[in-house]
Amino acid sequence: MRNVSALCRWMVLAAMVSLLSACGYNDFQTKDEAVKAAWGEVVNQYQRRADLIPNLVATVKGYASHERETLEAVTRARAQATSIQVTPETLNDPEAFAKFQQAQGQLTGALSRLLAVAEAYPQLKADAAFRDLQNQLEGTENRITVARQRYIAAVQDYNVLARSFPTNLTAMVFKYPVKPSFTVENEKAIATPPAVKF
Repeated sequence: MRNVSALCRWMVLAAMVSLLSACGYNDFQTKDEAVKAAWGEVVNQYQRRADLIPNLVATVKGYASHERETLEAVTRARAQATSIQVTPETLNDPEAFAKFQQAQGQLTGALSRLLAVAEAYPQLKADAAFRDLQNQLEGTENRITVARQRYIAAVQDYNVLARSFPTNLTAMVFKYPVKPSFTVENEKAIATPPAVKF
């Protein structure tokens, strides 16, 4: 009788182990870590960009000090973007994620205006330090794009798992919510074809 009871317990245990592996629990662990790693790279590249900005602003200020409004806008946007505390938990908070994305978008816009202003100053454009900073910034923007693409792909894999049956049941039980992804700020404006006048 003892042997039958022990055998039953082993069979129940084996059934539970196979159910856990079939329910996608381990897949959630793998994909969640992949999302966190991709997110870490996004944050790392945004921080790299933020670190370049003080030198860029100082260099532009040396040649275009009367462009005070543009320089201040970049400084404010950088301060706003770096003041947001970013943690892996940000990935589970759509509101915090949107706030982070908005602050980074504002910084991107301010930097674009700063670089447009720099075009009006040939001496600034000829400055070796400015050209070096501009190249570093351009390289960083490319790295941000690649990091965001990798993050979007990792989130897509994770979200498909979180929404598919039967793993969506595991997501509900173990609280694996769908993660937010990057979006385009003004989707409507992008979808509208440009007006062409001749």
